[in-house]
Amino acid sequence: MTAATLPAPLRALHRLAGGLAGGWLIAVIAAAVLAPVLSPWAYDVQALKDAYQPPSALHWLGTDEFGRDLLTRLVYGARTSLSVSGIAILLSVLCGMVLGAAAAWFGGWLDRAVTVVVDLTWSFPEILIALILVAIIGPGTTGTMIAIAVAYLAQFTRLTRAQIMTLKGETFIEAARSLGAGNAHILFRHLLPNALAPVLVSAMLATGDAIILEATLGFFGLGAQPPVPSWGGMMSAGSALVFKAPWIIIFPGLVVAVTVVAINLYGDALIAELDIRGRMRAAA
Repeated sequence: MTAATLPAPLRALHRLAGGLAGGWLIAVIAAAVLAPVLSPWAYDVQALKDAYQPPSALHWLGTDEFGRDLLTRLVYGARTSLSVSGIAILLSVLCGMVLGAAAAWFGGWLDRAVTVVVDLTWSFPEILIALILVAIIGPGTTGTMIAIAVAYLAQFTRLTRAQIMTLKGETFIEAARSLGAGNAHILFRHLLPNALAPVLVSAMLATGDAIILEATLGFFGLGAQPPVPSWGGMMSAGSALVFKAPWIIIFPGLVVAVTVVAINLYGDALIAELDIRGRMRAAA
């Protein structure tokens, strides 16, 4: 069902939810980019005499155990969490599309090998794969990015392979092949662009999951290392102070929750507007 076929009140509510979600995402991204301009405080300078201050006119969200402004660290933490999650999903999409397209187009032993590896990877939870990889690579933003990218690689490889398997039998592919187009030309000029829409929507929804995964790794101390702020690391620090200074864990948790919900709402609105599910059913 497309958004246009919904009853008028539901269509208006659907668009309102998508618009609000998009507005929140734009605000979070803008705040992350403009963090040095927006905040008068430094995210890494300690002021122990100001520790554990509740929200006030001076510190809108309070201060943490080292006297650092919590709002400032939230904004800078958005840089870490969003960039790590976004880059990881981008890497996963690029690698997954290449692997899935090659497996579907060439078939044979390559398809069987990719399918076996992908199915084995798919059988494990993303958090388990990420924890194993971070333990091998080591904590930090680089290890977290690689771990998240590998954890979601199977999803995009399977989706791309399914799309290419459907598209490669279409008439325009046969026409391109009859005109002498090579494998690379057909893959990158005809097949991958036509398989891109559902992959991009899936990538957007996966970004919300990746933010949760990055926050989870940060909560365990495996993500960005101090003093670099991340939403998961902030929640980890606040978990021991939940009764003494609950705002230290509440505000980062709220930001993660609202951001992930906004990504899912906006992605769902995008799916309905573009009729991605309808296209996939028609292709099947």
